Amino acid sequence: MSWLLLSTLLLAAGTVQAQDGAGRQKIESAKIGYITNRLNLTTEQAPQFWPIYNEYNSRKQELNRKIRQLSNQSLKQGAAEQDVLRNLNQSNDAKQKIADLDQEYQPKFLKVISPGQLAELQNAERTFNKMLLERLNNN
Repeated sequence: MSWLLLSTLLLAAGTVQAQDGAGRQKIESAKIGYITNRLNLTTEQAPQFWPIYNEYNSRKQELNRKIRQLSNQSLKQGAAEQDVLRNLNQSNDAKQKIADLDQEYQPKFLKVISPGQLAELQNAERTFNKMLLERLNNN
């Protein structure tokens, strides 16, 4: 995907806050376009790929949200040491669940896309998220 097209997709997201429903939809649309292009999904692959990806991504986002909440609780002023330790352990458990989720979904993805496309998916997600954060921080 050209940087011009990516910039256009990210521009479509504008300066919308992530909590805004319409903004989230624009970001998701940009992400779908970006991933579809980066993976070079065929017309046969795309309708099979997206339901799997959406389920996987939803579960992964839930775990990441839990990790952020635990981290925020641990950083609160005056948090008891035992609570901080419990939160750290729960955070590590959630990180392990993300790794387990990757293992669970790998064969599901590989029924639809190639190993190279799966590797590119992981790279594309990181790149998209990094560019989105940079874009939001610049606005």
